[in-house]
Amino acid sequence: MPGRVKGRQQTKVALSPIFARKSALRTEPSGIAINEASFWNLYRLMLKRVVAFFLLSLAPAMAQQTDAPAAPPAVSEQQQPAEATQTPVAPAVPAPPVPAPAEAAPPQAAAPVKPDARGLLFLTAQFAITNKTIASGLTWRVFPEIDNAASEQPVAISTEPAPAFQLEPGPYIVHVAYGLASAVRRITVGGRETNERVTIAAGGLRLSGAIGQTPLQPAQVTFTIYAPLPNNSEGRLVAQNVKGGDLVRLPEGAYHVVSAYGDTNAITRADLKVESGTLTEATMNHRAATVTLKLVSNPGGEALAGTAFSVLTPGGDIIREAIGAFPSLILAEGEYICIARHQGKVYQRPFKVESGLDRDIEVLAR
Repeated sequence: MPGRVKGRQQTKVALSPIFARKSALRTEPSGIAINEASFWNLYRLMLKRVVAFFLLSLAPAMAQQTDAPAAPPAVSEQQQPAEATQTPVAPAVPAPPVPAPAEAAPPQAAAPVKPDARGLLFLTAQFAITNKTIASGLTWRVFPEIDNAASEQPVAISTEPAPAFQLEPGPYIVHVAYGLASAVRRITVGGRETNERVTIAAGGLRLSGAIGQTPLQPAQVTFTIYAPLPNNSEGRLVAQNVKGGDLVRLPEGAYHVVSAYGDTNAITRADLKVESGTLTEATMNHRAATVTLKLVSNPGGEALAGTAFSVLTPGGDIIREAIGAFPSLILAEGEYICIARHQGKVYQRPFKVESGLDRDIEVLAR
């Protein structure tokens, strides 16, 4: 018992220091504050390290999520129109790539070569002697020269007074016509501009008709123009059925003109000369008249229809024949015989035509 009590006392004695320390901690508040601060500092440091380690472990996953197409989900509806406006800009950047201008560059480099490959030919014409520029009535034809001769088909045609042709370099034959006059020139076209002035020895002729001082209607007169030959004034036909007032362009020279008033024998002739660069105007005077034929029972009576008339010269040459009640004829002045046939009977009368005196010729059916 005493031992047990003693043991208990020892236990009490052994525990007393512990209680003594606890009581000491309780009795020294400053010591308790220092120990708690150290504990919390250590706790915060460990917590930071755990959080840092946790964040480092999550960094690769977050990096993959940021590299993935996270932008589209992040784009709001308000930002989508901005991207829609940028989408046409994106193709606009590749639209003008470097290859496209590179392909367009060769034609631009070849463009200056074309003018050198084809030459420009400028043509004008002038009258001989006067050297006046011809401003109208020209027809140009350009033929390529093959084996020192002109090709059958022209490569260019123009009716302009001063045309411009773009031709391949080489020799050409240029033909220019001024009415019935013409000129030919051999030229060579190079890579540059070529100017040629062609000289034509030609003039103009304008004809009209009259009886005395009275002009004739252009439709009533026709003209035929001949180029005379030795011992033959009508050697070569140049122009026919020329109306009064028409302008005829002719090579310079002498011509024989025949004027017909009507379609019978009222004809007059003249020799005219055409000079280069000059317009020649001529009025050809006829001595003729218009007569109207009638077959009547009494002087001044009604003309009988269905009558056949013949007009003859005093020598018996037939000048004109006509059928009708009162045909009209243009006859040159002179003496004639009129024969009228009606219902198997023949009647005749001589008459005379005076220039400028139009009248009726009555044949009495007696």
